[in-house]
Amino acid sequence: MDLLRDAYYHASDDEDQPKRQRLSLSSSSSSYPPKPYFPPTPSPSSSLNPNPIPGSYVSKRQRALLAPLPDPDPIPLPLHSSSTHSATGSISDADIPRNVLSLLKNKPKCHQSLNPMPEKLSAALCGHTKAVNAIHWSSTHAHLLASAGMDHTVYIWNVWSRDQKKARMLNFHNAAVKDVKWSPQGLFLLSCGYDHTSRLIDVEKGSETQVFKEDQVVGAIKFHPNNSNLFLSGGSQGHIKLWDIRTGKAAHNYTRNLGPILDVEFMVNGKQFISSSDVSRSNVSENSIIVWDASREVPLSNQNHVHITEIDYDPRKWVYAEAYTCPCIRCHPFDSTFVAQSNGNYIAIFTATPPYRLNKYKRYESHGVSGFPITCNFSLDGKKLASGSSDGSIYLYDYQSSKVLNKIKAYDQACIDVTFHPALPNVIASCSWDGSISVFDLQT
Repeated sequence: MDLLRDAYYHASDDEDQPKRQRLSLSSSSSSYPPKPYFPPTPSPSSSLNPNPIPGSYVSKRQRALLAPLPDPDPIPLPLHSSSTHSATGSISDADIPRNVLSLLKNKPKCHQSLNPMPEKLSAALCGHTKAVNAIHWSSTHAHLLASAGMDHTVYIWNVWSRDQKKARMLNFHNAAVKDVKWSPQGLFLLSCGYDHTSRLIDVEKGSETQVFKEDQVVGAIKFHPNNSNLFLSGGSQGHIKLWDIRTGKAAHNYTRNLGPILDVEFMVNGKQFISSSDVSRSNVSENSIIVWDASREVPLSNQNHVHITEIDYDPRKWVYAEAYTCPCIRCHPFDSTFVAQSNGNYIAIFTATPPYRLNKYKRYESHGVSGFPITCNFSLDGKKLASGSSDGSIYLYDYQSSKVLNKIKAYDQACIDVTFHPALPNVIASCSWDGSISVFDLQT
C-alpha cells in the first residue's frame, strides 16, 4: 500500500476542500480557453554562466544553479505547444502486414467470430518509464492503441507496424496521466490526470485542441455512447461532470457527498450511468456504487420509493453494501447486467435495471486486487470477462459460469488494465505497474 500511496500522492490533495454547492445546469467551475502561462523572470543569480564552456571548472554554486528544479504544483501548458509532441513513427496502416490489415478491416458483427488468424499478433510495447494506468484501442483505427502513464505521457502505438511501433509521444500533461479514451469520431484522444485537467488531442496533427480544467485530480473519463460531443469526468473531490466539447463547459454536475470517484460507466442506452467512489474514509457503503439519471442529475439507486432526494439507509436497498472500494465498473455489451471490480479480490455482478440488485450467488474470484486500480473488460461477444491481477497475470473468465478459462502470466508486477481488441476477438492488450504494455494473441 505504501507503493500505491507514494505513486499517487499529490500535494494538492491536502488542500482544504471548499464546501460543495448544488450547481445549475449552465454553471461550470472551469474556464475556456485557459489563460496563457508565462514563465517567471529568472533571478539575477541564474544568469551567471548558464552554459559553461566544455572542460572549464564549474563551481558548486554553478552546479546547483544548473541542477533541475523539483516539480512545482502542476501548471497548465499552453495550447498547441510544439514541445509537447514527438512523432517517432507513423499512425498510418501502410506498414502493417497485408493479412493483418485485412483482418482489421473485416470487423465481425456482434456475435460473429473470425476464422483462425494466419499470423501471430502478439507484441511487446516499451516506452513508459513508470506505471501505466490505462490503455484503450481505437475503434475507428483498429491498429492504434493509446496508453496513459505515471510518467506524465500518453503514447500512441502502431501495434503491428513492421517499422516503428511507437507512433506518438504526447506530453501535454505536466503530471501523471490517469485515464485515456479514443473519441468514437476518429483520431481524437481524451486524457485526464493529476494536473486537474482533461485534454482533447488531435492525434493526427499532434496538437491539443481543448483543455477542461477542474478543482480536483481527474481520475476517470468516459465518452457518451451516442454523442461523441459529451463525456463524463470524475475526480478526487467526489465531483462528477458531464462536459460538452462544443462549448467547453460542464452541461451537468452530479452532486452528492461522495469520496474520490474511481470510475464512471455509461449504460448502453446512454440515459443512465454508474459511478464508483472510495468509501474507505467514511465507512458509508451506500455511496460505493450509484446509478444516476444522466439528464435529471439524480441518483436512481439507493433511494426510497417516496422522495427520490432522500437517502434510504436500509442496506437491503443499496446497490453494493460491502465495505470494499470498486476501482472499475463495466456494463455487459448485450445483457442487462454490469460488473464491478472489488478490492475484496473478486468481481461482483449486478442487474442493470431497477432495483439494481447484486447477484449474491455468482462472482469471479480467482484473481487478486490488493489495492491496485485493476480493471476488467468484456469480450466483443460478451462471453468472456478479462481481469488484471496483482500477481501480474491476466485472468479470463466464462461470463455465464464464472469459471476460469485461462490464466496468462504476463508481468512480474501487477497487471493493471486489460482490454479486448474492437475487431479481433482473440486479441487482448494489457499494461503493468512496471510500465510494460503487451498484446496477446489468445490463439497461440
